[in-house]
Amino acid sequence: MELEEFVEANEPGESGERFELENDKLLDVDVDGTVIAKAGSMVAFDGDLSFTGKSSAEGGVMGFIKEKASSEGTPVMEVSGDGHLYLADQGKEVQLLSLDEDEAISVNGPDVLAFEASVSYEISVVGSLGGASAAGLTNVFLTGPGMVAITTHGDPLVLTPPVRTDPEATVAWSRNLSPSVETNRSLSDLVGSSSDERYQLVFEGDEGFVVVQPYEEGPTNPA
Repeated sequence: MELEEFVEANEPGESGERFELENDKLLDVDVDGTVIAKAGSMVAFDGDLSFTGKSSAEGGVMGFIKEKASSEGTPVMEVSGDGHLYLADQGKEVQLLSLDEDEAISVNGPDVLAFEASVSYEISVVGSLGGASAAGLTNVFLTGPGMVAITTHGDPLVLTPPVRTDPEATVAWSRNLSPSVETNRSLSDLVGSSSDERYQLVFEGDEGFVVVQPYEEGPTNPA
């Protein structure tokens, strides 16, 4: 490929959308005001943007961090101004979701890449995952209206309950679901006590959805 062709083929697109995928692993946010993004996810920006880190306490924008001894959670940054913000997270694929007013989704904390300031959110911790994480799985409950960008290792699979999932492969679930943690003794005997596959998230009922990825991320903050 000629150099000029390479440049033209990989220039940012201009769709006019506030959240736009430049490719399946890179998000372009047209910032005109304020957006919330995962700390450390910025790969480039242009225009007049300012960055404010949010790292502790609860409530408001700072509520992303549940201040505990284990320090579980996902630090975020508030990006304000006018310009383009380019975000990525370890080569993971970016999935864009548009939430209408009162629509909501619960997302594994580390899998949240960015969301509009109009989206409200709160922290929840799902049970205890034993040796995998004494603190449990930290999830962020996001409520619209607004755009949300989440990340997955590979193409996601969306399942309908009742279903049991590996916590380390579980990305998100619908607002009407509240999973419990179950220990599968047969899997424990099969794979050995050192494996975390013996813990599953149990989703009951016959409505809603659960998003999993073809990858086990491992505990973000092991006990």
